[in-house]
Amino acid sequence: MTSSDGYLLDNRQKEAAERFDAFAALFDPTTFRHIEAFGIGPGWRCWEVGAGGTSVVSWLARKVGPTGRVVATDIDTSRITAAAQAGNPPVEVRVHDVGAEEPPGEGFDLVHARLVLVHVPDRERALRSMIQALRPGGRLLVEDADPALQPLICPDEYGPEQRLANRLRQGFRKLLAERGADLSYGRKLPRLLREAGLSEVEADAFFPMTSPACTALEAATVRQIRDRLVTAGLATDEDIDQHLGNVEAGSMDLVTAPMISAWGRKD
Repeated sequence: MTSSDGYLLDNRQKEAAERFDAFAALFDPTTFRHIEAFGIGPGWRCWEVGAGGTSVVSWLARKVGPTGRVVATDIDTSRITAAAQAGNPPVEVRVHDVGAEEPPGEGFDLVHARLVLVHVPDRERALRSMIQALRPGGRLLVEDADPALQPLICPDEYGPEQRLANRLRQGFRKLLAERGADLSYGRKLPRLLREAGLSEVEADAFFPMTSPACTALEAATVRQIRDRLVTAGLATDEDIDQHLGNVEAGSMDLVTAPMISAWGRKD
């Protein structure tokens, strides 16, 4: 997206499905809780930005029903197309770059993006586009990680396995930063939503620790970026094999970066 060698976490790689499943297990309850609090119901018009997987799109479609509409966009729609083909008539899937194109409509009751804007080169334009697409009274929910707020995958670094895990995580963060990711974006969201003119701005954070989904996410992520880590000299194949073995053994307490959820209302 910001580098000639492309997006670091390509949706078409086989590990992407495992990562989306882990994200759904970790973060869907938080996302759904916030959207439920907005009062979502039949007839709502929703834009899911950078949908990636299908879990949020399918849930929204069930909530809005046949009288509603869900527009699901991503730069790669290869995985979300299934949501539109699985008995979800209100789902419309579009290839779309939120940081470079006009919004795919207007008058939305809800616009939501999760773990998206941190990777978008023109985050400012993307946020403006999302707000532009809302109807007066519509709600924006942006959820993004803040890896700089808690940079370790093993905060309890008590042995060599944890030190290796944290070293590889540091390499992953370096690769993200080189591709334009803002690793401290999550903490900025409440301020950015207020500065963009939204009212009733609130935020909270979710910080998963020690769950099967954290373990699955780490294994899939390391396999997905393995070649990039080795090519950049950030790890050896031996390092990665050792780490994946440690992860599989299940003896480490693995965490994710805190996910900051911020929301506001368009007047």
